[in-house]
Amino acid sequence: MLRVFLLKLLWVYQKFFTLIGFGSCRYYPSCSEFARINFQNNSILSAFYHSLTRILRCNQLFDGGIEYPLLDKLSIKPKNLGLDSIKYWLVPNKKNRFYIIKNFSYKGKQC
Repeated sequence: MLRVFLLKLLWVYQKFFTLIGFGSCRYYPSCSEFARINFQNNSILSAFYHSLTRILRCNQLFDGGIEYPLLDKLSIKPKNLGLDSIKYWLVPNKKNRFYIIKNFSYKGKQC
């Protein structure tokens, strides 16, 4: 329930408030997108920690660049593996962690 509330809050922020500072994030994906992906895929405490450290680094003192969120634990085993049914690509990192990369061909939930 808390996860759903936080995701809706992020949706409101992305929909209405990012227009004020459009293009001002120093990272790809943007800090709000990074937080959204973290809250969808990781535990709430882990998502808070990683999102907060990312937001604190999003300033003129850091270079910025490409930083994908990391999946802490792989727990979902997909049933249907069509290109349009995959929401995120998981790229292995060290120590059984995965980078989460958005699939731009994803068209929503498939039945």
